[in-house]
Amino acid sequence: MNLENFNFNFNIEYVIVIMAAVILYLLYYVYSKDSDSSRNIRSIASVVEDLNREIFYLKRELKETEAAIKKSPSRMSDDEIYQEIERSVYDMVQPLSLALKQIQNNLNTIEVEIESRMAQLESGVKQISIPSSIHGNDDEKIISLFKQGVSVETISKELHISKPEVEFVLKINKIK
Repeated sequence: MNLENFNFNFNIEYVIVIMAAVILYLLYYVYSKDSDSSRNIRSIASVVEDLNREIFYLKRELKETEAAIKKSPSRMSDDEIYQEIERSVYDMVQPLSLALKQIQNNLNTIEVEIESRMAQLESGVKQISIPSSIHGNDDEKIISLFKQGVSVETISKELHISKPEVEFVLKINKIK
């Protein structure tokens, strides 16, 4: 009887150590993926900063072009000026538009990748099965007795299981 109790406690310790190792691995995996995502976000921020700088230079060039048009000796009609400005703006905005579309595609790709990794993590966590009862007793018996007002010590003695196991079952089922 004493040898069985020792083996039982020894097996519980192995289960707990293995579960702790799996949880630590999952935490490490989430941390490393979070750092990868942060790195990707920083690179996107850098690209956005470059685009803002380019927009600033294009606006300045547009102002200089408008000033040059106003100073030119040959007078263009207002329609010609607007057409020239539209053409210049289109030529300046087109590369920005393409870059923004590329950024949007990159963001969508990152989002899909993050969602798939999260799904993998969730499925991995769901696959970790916590034994419903390490000793094989029904959780329902423990829950039923506890709801009837029976103390944890009494349940432990009555079902021949340890007090921490009874508390574990009650905590897992969010009763205590």
